[in-house]
Amino acid sequence: MRWEGNRESDNVEDMRGDGGGGGGGGFGFGGRSIGIGTILIALVGSYFLGVSPSTILSLLSGGGPVAVQQQQPRSHSTDPNDRQAKFVRVVLADTEDTWDELFKQQGAQYVRPKLDLFTGRIPTACGQGLTATGPFYCPGDQKVYIDLSFYKLMEQRFGVSGEFAKAYVIAHEVGHHVQNLMGISEKVDNARRRASEKQANALSVRMELQADCFAGVWGYHANRARQILEQGDIETALAAATAIGDDALQRQATGEVVPDSFTHGTSEQRVRWFTRGIKSGDIAQCNTFEAKQL
Repeated sequence: MRWEGNRESDNVEDMRGDGGGGGGGGFGFGGRSIGIGTILIALVGSYFLGVSPSTILSLLSGGGPVAVQQQQPRSHSTDPNDRQAKFVRVVLADTEDTWDELFKQQGAQYVRPKLDLFTGRIPTACGQGLTATGPFYCPGDQKVYIDLSFYKLMEQRFGVSGEFAKAYVIAHEVGHHVQNLMGISEKVDNARRRASEKQANALSVRMELQADCFAGVWGYHANRARQILEQGDIETALAAATAIGDDALQRQATGEVVPDSFTHGTSEQRVRWFTRGIKSGDIAQCNTFEAKQL
């Protein structure tokens, strides 16, 4: 992926070493946060926290409420010599430039999200964020949260490497921010509260697949405007989408696949919707909520 020398975002806050630590608590899904891998929490919980996967799954299903903690304003700057942080700033800037233009074409103004780098855990408007949650977006404060150790996990546990795969992770979470700005998140959240668990999970799947498609839309326009893609880049993003499919994660975590519990979509579905976005570059092609087949 060609990214060095491109514009860096001013919206990245480096909170690493700012009171983190890797233990205790849980993540506040009741605060409407949206992460890239729900079942991933159970899979890697013991790796990061020494917590039983069954305990974490119980927490996700409502077994342990978490108090919402509002994050205070921060003014930390990122070390300019940190290559990983620099990469994140460039990718976020690229999503800003892309969505600025796409919203402008629709007669709207894009509100740029903040992105916080953290280690261990961090208070958010959606509750306590943990490393084991993976990258996530919180609508409450319109922030993306990433512990950069997730990228190492992608390589070590899932065999996924490549900078465009890492960029896809950021673009997916920014896709949730786009959904929030478009009012999609609120509508889905309201519908989920009235639905059965099975129906709520199905809505979550459509939400996640749309974010995958939006990530692809970003890739299409970023490459068209700035020629960021190199040979093999798309394949690395597809490998990442495959690795974090609900079926793949459940199979690794428990050896069983339970479709009714899916919240993010299968590997095949995630690949399909990301591919649709990056081939078309068309937001309208990402309407997963009216799609008859995912």
